[in-house]
Amino acid sequence: MDLEFHPEAADEFEASVAWYAERSGWAADQFASEVERVVEFIRRQPKTWSHDETGVRRMRLRTFPYSVVYRLRESGILVLAVAHAKRRPAYWRNRILF
Repeated sequence: MDLEFHPEAADEFEASVAWYAERSGWAADQFASEVERVVEFIRRQPKTWSHDETGVRRMRLRTFPYSVVYRLRESGILVLAVAHAKRRPAYWRNRILF
């Protein structure tokens, strides 16, 4: 299935990798690898997680306090956010109509 990142989700991912890289190159690599693993899992099995009333689903990362928030569309999968668990809940809701 095709998978696309919302531009702001791509920016969040890059900013998070940069934040970890400032502290530890190893941590940045591990974070990026884990996000890539989650994204590939979502691509293969997008309906694994339940969705809310708007069709939004999320998969949590195992070792980092982040989730990949996504939505199924006719054209494929749209990643709405690479969201930190301690950030404002649902800050990315305006991206659903993208």
